[in-house]
Amino acid sequence: MPILTKLREFLDRNKTEYTHTVHPLAYTAREVASSEHVPVREIAKTVIFLSENGYGMAVLTADSVVDLEQLRQDLGLARLRLATEAELSGLFPACELGAMPPFGNLFELPVYVDGRLAGQETIAFNAGTHRDVIHMRFRDFDRLVNPAIVTFARRVAAA
Repeated sequence: MPILTKLREFLDRNKTEYTHTVHPLAYTAREVASSEHVPVREIAKTVIFLSENGYGMAVLTADSVVDLEQLRQDLGLARLRLATEAELSGLFPACELGAMPPFGNLFELPVYVDGRLAGQETIAFNAGTHRDVIHMRFRDFDRLVNPAIVTFARRVAAA
């Protein structure tokens, strides 16, 4: 089952308001923001990492990067690294590479959301492809995913 279908069924089953949009091909979170005509701070990008506890999902704004050392310290881990493309393909076979939605609960992964994203009223994110996007309220995302809110991202200047 395509992840978009699984995600929409999950949102519908949990009576969650959302919109699904389709835009021209966009590979980066900043390109998604431009295509969707929303501020980059509302785009939730998903970064997968591996630690001694297994894989985890870090979710942050499109105008930020993960501070891996800060995330490692915040989570009390000895080691932490980004997942490789091969690992991502194995973890998310129903998703295009780099387009996994931030619903770790659908993949049995813990989710850690940066505090800046948690402060947004609405968020938008890739829904398994580089064309499909889901828009929803952050409070609904929080209710459905129950992520840990930590501060692990650094804001970067626009390119």
